[in-house]
Amino acid sequence: MTIKNTSIKQKTYSQSTILKDFLSDLPYATFLGINITLKDNLLTSLLPYSPKLVGNPALPAIHGGVTASFLEISAVLELYWASISKNHQKGFNGLSKITQMDEFSHNQIPKTIDFTVDYLRPGLPKDAYARAEIKRAGRRYASVYVEAWQNDKKKLYAQASGHFLMPHTNE
Repeated sequence: MTIKNTSIKQKTYSQSTILKDFLSDLPYATFLGINITLKDNLLTSLLPYSPKLVGNPALPAIHGGVTASFLEISAVLELYWASISKNHQKGFNGLSKITQMDEFSHNQIPKTIDFTVDYLRPGLPKDAYARAEIKRAGRRYASVYVEAWQNDKKKLYAQASGHFLMPHTNE
C-alpha cells in the first residue's frame, strides 16, 4: 500500500496582510470601518468618517464611545504589530499564517486592564487617525499610549493610555 505525500505548503504573508487579516477578524473594528497603513515601520489607524459615527448631531461630533473604541483598537493593533515585527526580526523572510496564530490566536488577544481616554476637543465629521506607542512591554503586561488627530497631527482631539494583560506565548 502506498501513502501519498499530503503535506500542506505554508503560504507566507506580508506583515501588512497579516495585520489587515487580524483587523478584519475584529467585528467592531469592521463595523466602524477602521483601516490601517504601514509606512516606514509606523502603524497608523484610520477611522473613516461616516454619519453613523456621530453622537451629537447638533455639533456634529463623533461619539465619544466610537473615539474610545478607535483608540483601544489602535492600541491592540500596535501590540499585535510589535509581536509580528519581533518574529520578523528573528529571521523570518515571510510570516506564515501558522506563525501569526501561534503568537495571538483569537482567544489570546491582549485583555484590557484599564483604559483612560482624554477628550481634548470634539471629533469633527471627518476622517480620524491614531498612532499608538508601547511604553512598556513585558511577557505578561504592556502599557500603551495612543494619540488621535484629524487634520493636523499636532492638534490632537483625543489621547489615551492603557494597560493590557498579554496572552501566553510559547517562548
